[in-house]
Amino acid sequence: MVWEGELLIDLILNNLSESKADKILNIDLNGKSEQADYMVIASGTSNRHVASIAEKLILTVKKNSKTGVRVEGIENADWVLIDCGDVVVHVFRQEVRDFYQLERIWQHDTVIFSDSENN
Repeated sequence: MVWEGELLIDLILNNLSESKADKILNIDLNGKSEQADYMVIASGTSNRHVASIAEKLILTVKKNSKTGVRVEGIENADWVLIDCGDVVVHVFRQEVRDFYQLERIWQHDTVIFSDSENN
């Protein structure tokens, strides 16, 4: 099965949850951006955790989607951007996420998928 649109976002959100990502936000960009339909923001507890979350997600999306996956930032794993076509995923170390506050740009359209915290 090829995952697109709603199925792709469900695949991504479930994968992030399985990887124990923290504070997963799904932001609906339909009608607000031509770049993507959804933006997902999640946090990891360390560089190693961020890299692990990103690597698992990249493999899953490549395996299940006909969309090419582009990745930035995996080397340092402070902030990894994963472009899955209709869905753009940002995986941050929490301190980096707090600094950039990317979700504030789309604050009114934010849907919380998971509010788990390991603190």
